[in-house]
Amino acid sequence: MTEKLNPTRRQLVLASAGLAACVLVRPALAQSDELAAAVSAYAGGKKITPGKVKLDIAELVDNGNVVPITVSVNSPMTGANHVQAIAVFNEKNPQREVVKFTLGPRYGRAEVSTRIRLATTQKLVAVAQMSDGTFWSHTVEVIVTIAACIEGEA
Repeated sequence: MTEKLNPTRRQLVLASAGLAACVLVRPALAQSDELAAAVSAYAGGKKITPGKVKLDIAELVDNGNVVPITVSVNSPMTGANHVQAIAVFNEKNPQREVVKFTLGPRYGRAEVSTRIRLATTQKLVAVAQMSDGTFWSHTVEVIVTIAACIEGEA
C-alpha cells in the first residue's frame, strides 16, 4: 500500500512529461480551433469544400515581414457563375483574417495578389465564396525563418 502513495522515479518522469505535453500542445490546438472558427464564421457556418482555390505562396519564407501571395479560383467569371469574394486566414498572427477581396463577373479573372506579414510558421487558408452560395478553400503550411508582427516583442 505504501508503494501507491510513494511514486517511483519513472512514474514522476512520465507524469511530468505528460504535463509538459499538455502545456505545449494545448496552445497549438487552441490556435487551430481559432482558425477553424474564423473560417467557419466567414462562411456563415456553411460547408467549405477543398478545391477550386489555389493559394500560391512559398513553402519556406526567409522573412515574414513581406510575403507575396496569389490566390486564384477556377471560375468562368460569368454573370451566372463567378467568385464573389476571396478571403485569406492565418493560424498564428494576432488577427485571423489577413485580407478580403470582393469580386464580380466584370473582374474577368478570379485572381488576386498582395503581400502579407506572417508572425511565424503557420497554416494559411484561402476561402472563395461563389455566386451560387458555395465556399471553396485551399490550406497551406508555411515555414517562416524570421518572424514578423508578434505583439509584445522588443
